Amino acid sequence: MHTVQDLFPGLTTEDPLYNALALGFIITVALVIWLAARVLLRAQIALWVKRSKTQWDNSLLDHGFFKRLMHLIPALWIFLVTPVLINDENVLQGLLIKTSQLYMLFTALLAMFALLNTLEDVYNQSSMSRRASITGFIQVAKLAFAILVLLLSISLIINRSPLIIVSGLTALAAVLLLIFRDTIMGFVSGIQIAANRMFTTGDWITMPKYEVDGEIMEIGLTNVKVQNWDKTISTLPSYSLTNEAVKNWRGMQESGGRRIKRAIYIDINSIRLCSQEMLDRFSKIRYISEYIDAKVNELRAYHRDYSIDESDLLNKRKLTNIGTFRAYLEAYLAKHPKVNQSLTMMVRQLPPNELGLPLEVYCFCTDKEWVKYEKVQADIFDHILAMMPLFDLRVYQRDNHLAMPLAMPQYTSGPEKVSEADDPATKEDCNGSKEE
Repeated sequence: MHTVQDLFPGLTTEDPLYNALALGFIITVALVIWLAARVLLRAQIALWVKRSKTQWDNSLLDHGFFKRLMHLIPALWIFLVTPVLINDENVLQGLLIKTSQLYMLFTALLAMFALLNTLEDVYNQSSMSRRASITGFIQVAKLAFAILVLLLSISLIINRSPLIIVSGLTALAAVLLLIFRDTIMGFVSGIQIAANRMFTTGDWITMPKYEVDGEIMEIGLTNVKVQNWDKTISTLPSYSLTNEAVKNWRGMQESGGRRIKRAIYIDINSIRLCSQEMLDRFSKIRYISEYIDAKVNELRAYHRDYSIDESDLLNKRKLTNIGTFRAYLEAYLAKHPKVNQSLTMMVRQLPPNELGLPLEVYCFCTDKEWVKYEKVQADIFDHILAMMPLFDLRVYQRDNHLAMPLAMPQYTSGPEKVSEADDPATKEDCNGSKEE
């Protein structure tokens, strides 16, 4: 102020020229302070963070926490210097002070957002993140701080207490409830999800109503992002996780295996009693050789105890090829290295229907990864289908004639070769029967 009076004798604080010079001086120094903090202080902070062994300060730097705090320094300069250089009765003083206060409020809000994002990153890197997600609570905190800053900003602009503004909002409570309906419901569902540990990021969920089948990417305050297995992303309301039917596959992922539950339909016409030739053939199979011997001895003891002659076809007991095949499959699964032996494992018959007799394999694969699981399941049923003819069993299929081997056409060698179409022995009439 003394420098200005020396340069401009007789200049007072009420003159427009003085106000212009004061405003230019305040803004220029504020810019110099901001540039100095950006160039010097920011580089030094980054150096300190890199030397630190902790990870939370790296996250603060990545989210721009220190950069946003630096904006407070020039705003604080404007707030402190303006009352000194500009007269209290001047409108410019109130404008600069309020502008600096609003700038500090919003800068502090952005710094708080960066701090909350850092808190979320640190939590997601911990083991607790697998139990419950805090994304919804972080968003609620951001919303609360944003509303608080908005109320303080309005009170600064209109020079009224924030309590007066809050009391005036009670009349708009119904409208606010309608506007923030999804937010309120999402917040309540977020509390339920976190308290009961129902869902978290990375969980595989299926929701047939929304055609959702994939992993949860993010559980927010109002929306849930799910990446489906076809790489599409579905966005759902947060409250749909608690209001709709959702299947969470986390239990399977944390268990000892992934369930295999599939049935093959056996042609009932191929089911028969085992002859002695069949038993001799089955006894050579390694997995059931002891089973065959035990069953044969059991039947002999039964016939001896009840005085049943071996030639009595009506009263004597015999093994069946379907029962023997089921015993083979149980022994095969018990020896399979990719089947969890500590979980439920069985081969059972389901009620027969028009497609035949369903024979269901129920077990758990130790490989829970999708591709490996499907490979193990395919290998098991490849083996089952290939072994069925050894037990004189057939798989049912609707068009059985398609499964019959096709007769290869016969050709003669030399110039007298006749094609099948020209051979009168294979020529068919209009009804499809061959002519004699």
